[in-house]
Amino acid sequence: MITKQNKEEKKMTEIGVALCLLSCAAAALSMGFATSKAVDAVARQPEASGKINAILLLGLALTESAAIYGFVTALIMLFTR
Repeated sequence: MITKQNKEEKKMTEIGVALCLLSCAAAALSMGFATSKAVDAVARQPEASGKINAILLLGLALTESAAIYGFVTALIMLFTR
């Protein structure tokens, strides 16, 4: 039997999941921005491409980990009661 309280709890859970998934969207946007800036930097200074790539990969890994944490938190919130 679905009560009014259960419906409200479900809505609040869905809002919480959506907020957790915002970190995934923000990570995707920031990764695209960082990649475009790295490409610009390599175009300006091709001799520094090794250093730029190393720093870019470290930054992308940290950003991706934040997105994964948000995604896992959303899944936990969605599938546990």
